[in-house]
Amino acid sequence: MADPVGSIRNICLAGPAGAGKTTLLEALLVRAKVVNAAGDVANGTTVSDADPAEKAIGHSLDSTLCSFADAGLHLNIIDTPGHPDLVGRAFAVLPAADTAAIVINAQSGVDAVADMLMAEAKRRRLCRLLVVNRIDHPDADPAAVFTAIQERYGPECLPLNVPLDRGRAVADCFFDPSASGSSDIGDIEAAHTRIVEQVVELSEELMDLYLEQGETVTPEQLHEPFEQALREGHLVPVVFVSATEGTGIDYLLRVFEDLMPSPEEGNPPEFLKGASERVTVVHDDDAHAIAHVFKVSVDPFRGRLAYIRIHQGTLTNHGHVYIGDARKPFKMSHLLRVLGTKHEELTEAGPGDICAIPRAEGMHYDAVVHDSHDEDEFHLRRIALPEPMFAHAIAPVKETEAQKLSDALHALRDEDPSIDIEHIATFNETVLKCMGELHMKTVLERMRSHYNVDVTTSEPSIPYRETITLAAEGHHRHKKQTGGAGQFGEVFLRIEPLPRGSGVEFVNAITGGVIPSQFIPAVEKGIKQAEAEGAIAGYPVRDVRVTVYDGKTHPVDSKEVAFVTAGRKAFLDAVSKARAIVLEPIVNVTITAPAETMGDLTGELSRLRGAITGTDSDGNGKVRIIAQAPLAEMQSFHQRLKSLTGGEGAFTLAPAHYAQVPANVQKDLEGRFKRHEDD
Repeated sequence: MADPVGSIRNICLAGPAGAGKTTLLEALLVRAKVVNAAGDVANGTTVSDADPAEKAIGHSLDSTLCSFADAGLHLNIIDTPGHPDLVGRAFAVLPAADTAAIVINAQSGVDAVADMLMAEAKRRRLCRLLVVNRIDHPDADPAAVFTAIQERYGPECLPLNVPLDRGRAVADCFFDPSASGSSDIGDIEAAHTRIVEQVVELSEELMDLYLEQGETVTPEQLHEPFEQALREGHLVPVVFVSATEGTGIDYLLRVFEDLMPSPEEGNPPEFLKGASERVTVVHDDDAHAIAHVFKVSVDPFRGRLAYIRIHQGTLTNHGHVYIGDARKPFKMSHLLRVLGTKHEELTEAGPGDICAIPRAEGMHYDAVVHDSHDEDEFHLRRIALPEPMFAHAIAPVKETEAQKLSDALHALRDEDPSIDIEHIATFNETVLKCMGELHMKTVLERMRSHYNVDVTTSEPSIPYRETITLAAEGHHRHKKQTGGAGQFGEVFLRIEPLPRGSGVEFVNAITGGVIPSQFIPAVEKGIKQAEAEGAIAGYPVRDVRVTVYDGKTHPVDSKEVAFVTAGRKAFLDAVSKARAIVLEPIVNVTITAPAETMGDLTGELSRLRGAITGTDSDGNGKVRIIAQAPLAEMQSFHQRLKSLTGGEGAFTLAPAHYAQVPANVQKDLEGRFKRHEDD
């Protein structure tokens, strides 16, 4: 029998590397009597870090689902990697959760990864909970961390419990209205008052009882407005724990079970039908089943395992479903409950639950799985993952393994939506893009160990773009006579610049049939070829509107190939008159480093044509530098950062925009492209 939706809690454990997420999950599993003793990260004995690569490095490299029961409830907890290079893998699984529990290290405090995760959880409308771990560490400063949390994320971040005796114990300041005394971060009664007042603001009835009549409000009375406060971001609870000593773990488990939302209490997922029609899914066991795939695991020998979150209806073992708009049904051979690497057979799973489907050929990340053709066009509103910016051009060591490499890359892309694969035709390069150096290393190691493919790597060509700055007209007559039937096609077109990020627009303004309608696709094809190949430096042309307005045909010699050529060369003719420029990718750079290295880092960024946009201090001897810089200058920045900070610095890149390259760079790029064409 499926678990009732009200008994389910779907929680994503996220946070910076070293915050203790995996150890925290082990402590929760012990408290729930799922395991007899907590595993150890250093010894590679934890439930969620079972991969040999994770055991070797001592950090989570991928997300892991742990489903278990406790106190009559069913918890699905997803442990995620916290390294900055792997944050895309954490982002990818957030849609499966109703709550994002961001774990903060009480020793090192809030950092850039926590910032990203908090912002992403908010963007995805998840309820958020902050868990401050390692409160008993000798160097921990829970009071300073809590102050930093409120400064960084707002006064709505309020404690549900507080640390006592330098983190050796915790005291409740929510469930027990009579709690009083002092704590490591302030007065307990005052903490209780603040959180109650924050919650009752959303209920006029409770506000009247509490403020006007002075009555004590019970946790049971606060439940509904508490859930509303979580949904609206009006409250971000903070819980203090020590996973290694077990301090506060029982309390955290109670918070998960009693205060965090069930699927029907959290913000509903945004489903669309077609391009933009919003649709509502309901937590009804008897309705049509609707689920989405949030993770895929591919094993060369055991096949594909798809992890799904069910939003509506019930899925049954051996049942039939459709994947996306596919007409052919897919038969589920098994339905699995997952606890790390252990699988338990299910007969059925209902709305709100998370489970896995083995041998799930055809299922991919973000696919919608449903049991009726009525939902063929349903899909979740897509929120893009961070664009991977750390890239290597890769090639198989053995030329005969080109197809093997291609197959491995596609399997890896299915497993990890935060990577990207691009083939740059101009340079005949296959480029693998990851979130950072560790991410790249992890993917290449998996390619070698799981797919037996060894590759060579090199720095890829920068993904420059070309665009125009003026409107212009272009024309080309393609006429070729070979003795028999010839080729003829003539095209007139105009081009005009569009705002950055607009892409390329093709407008057919032909009237009177001067170019017959059957040849218009050929003209567009030729234009697209020229756009892809580049006009001045060999990079794709972007942010241009192309309007074809005139042309000529020949009753015998006009053919598709003639209009492909005419369209291509007319476009190049127009670009040559439109003052074309080369654009380079600019990235947002966020650096966290020891305060004493700030001068060296700002100087280094200036040398790399970077612009500092902001700096701040976290109060723990670390500074955060925010800047923008060309991607071309940042490709090897990690090496300089390690050198300048003694390995204590970290940085993240995120795409910002494209900007015109300096004149000397454009001249160099154009010169190289001309030599390439001459060859």
